[in-house]
Amino acid sequence: MARKMVFEMTIKSSNVAARVEPEIKAEAEAILAQLGISASNGINMFYRQIILWRGLPFRPSVPANRPISLDEMTKEEFDTKMARGLAQAKVGEGMPADDFFASLRQEVLQSYV
Repeated sequence: MARKMVFEMTIKSSNVAARVEPEIKAEAEAILAQLGISASNGINMFYRQIILWRGLPFRPSVPANRPISLDEMTKEEFDTKMARGLAQAKVGEGMPADDFFASLRQEVLQSYV
């Protein structure tokens, strides 16, 4: 009777300690979970891509046409935007909310290309 030999090989690993905002961590881990990838495997994949590309596997940048948030506006900028919006609404220069958000979504996606 022939005997089958089984070899187990353990892979060495190191711990990575990084400070990440809780919301960012939760959202990223939820996406990885949907893909069936653990956080450890996701980080390992990221590191391997850094090695493969000899740098970051993406181009870090700030979109040129990025909408500014309320926190980034001065009171005068906010008031100007609100006055412009009110004036447009008074003369019927509006669009349905669904159309606006579809347009905004497309604009944001194009700014990341």
